[in-house]
Amino acid sequence: MTHTLISPLDMHLHLRDEEMLNLVAPLSAYGFAGAIVMPNLVPPITTIEAVLAYKERIVRAIGQNHFEPLMTLFFRSDYTREFLEKAALHVKALKLYPSGITTNSEGGVASMDIELLRPVLEAMSDLGLVLCVHGETNGFVMDREKEFVSIYESLAEAFPKLKIVMEHITTQESVALLDRYENLYATVTLHHLLITLDDVAGGMLQPHLFCKPIAKRYEDREALLHVSLAAHPKVMFGSDSAPHPIHKKECCGCAAGVFTAPIALQVLTELFDKHNALASLQAFVSNNAQTIYGYKALHKEVILEKTPMKVTHAYGNVVPMFANETLAWSIQHVV
Repeated sequence: MTHTLISPLDMHLHLRDEEMLNLVAPLSAYGFAGAIVMPNLVPPITTIEAVLAYKERIVRAIGQNHFEPLMTLFFRSDYTREFLEKAALHVKALKLYPSGITTNSEGGVASMDIELLRPVLEAMSDLGLVLCVHGETNGFVMDREKEFVSIYESLAEAFPKLKIVMEHITTQESVALLDRYENLYATVTLHHLLITLDDVAGGMLQPHLFCKPIAKRYEDREALLHVSLAAHPKVMFGSDSAPHPIHKKECCGCAAGVFTAPIALQVLTELFDKHNALASLQAFVSNNAQTIYGYKALHKEVILEKTPMKVTHAYGNVVPMFANETLAWSIQHVV
């Protein structure tokens, strides 16, 4: 049994930089036709020159793979309209991080005061730039995304023409927002479709499943599964694949991030097949994203086959999700 995906896209991807970039970029570029690349490097991507230089490094790292990196800027409230007009020629979105809320976000927004953000958000709205948001407060870890709902509502109401992507949503409250505001969209990760907090910390601590936003409750996972398997038109796949070297995961002070890039399409196919929803997978991993972003992806055919695949224990010094386990589907070949 085979299943073909046309131009799969990863709408939330961490490629890092330098040695890590060279290690992980080809793993995404092999099966995906493109990806929204996160800008939270050290230092973050805040200038057009930095965008272009980073894109050049990515293109070098992916080699001969047919893949387009879709670039983003790290959101700052002091960008001018003139700067954003020039940036719009090179980036698809701006990524807003509340300050200090996740990896390399210390330079993020210190206040979500709408009036402080208004000049940048109005310019983005006029220019057709997408706002991608890491939607968490600094409250109790299980409530951070739920507490951010009122901020999403304020943004959606204040800027009705601005496309706002709620990144890596994890709660049923975030899912409910999709049908309440025309300009709110969402990315969903592979790992949040599969795990709950029980998988992370219910028994022995599983550092390679620790991520931010943290995995939530069973009812939250079911809400994510429902909209994803149905290919809700406002939902798209974004892996949030976040590689960290083993010594930063298997340690005190474990880094947040799940590395899924090399197994994402195989596991998604297995998941959708299990739920008799393979007909929805194309929309979830490509068509919805192209519509939401107004983007035509590079043509790429990924043929998956229902034959077992043994996942390696590590790619270089990065441990993937399902390390040493056997998956039901594998990538047969890529055209």
